Amino acid sequence: MRTPEIGEPVVFHDSNGRPHNGLVTCVHSATCINLVHVEPDDTRQDTYGRQIDRPTSISHGSQEQVHGFYWRYPEEEPNPYKEPLAR
Repeated sequence: MRTPEIGEPVVFHDSNGRPHNGLVTCVHSATCINLVHVEPDDTRQDTYGRQIDRPTSISHGSQEQVHGFYWRYPEEEPNPYKEPLAR
């Protein structure tokens, strides 16, 4: 796997699996990064415009077995949805 670069565009999938365009802000390893993305909630605005969110220590989708809270390169397919395990 290639190592992402700071400033490189990626796709961040939030905990609900929704994709957001993001930019890499820190590289911990080839599969773990920090990123920034524009907050999807249009009520979260300040004097600079729509607020930003800064998820940290996000793993690449290949490291995750779930459909949310991971990043991927734009050309990669998203992780498929998986039903939660019964408790």
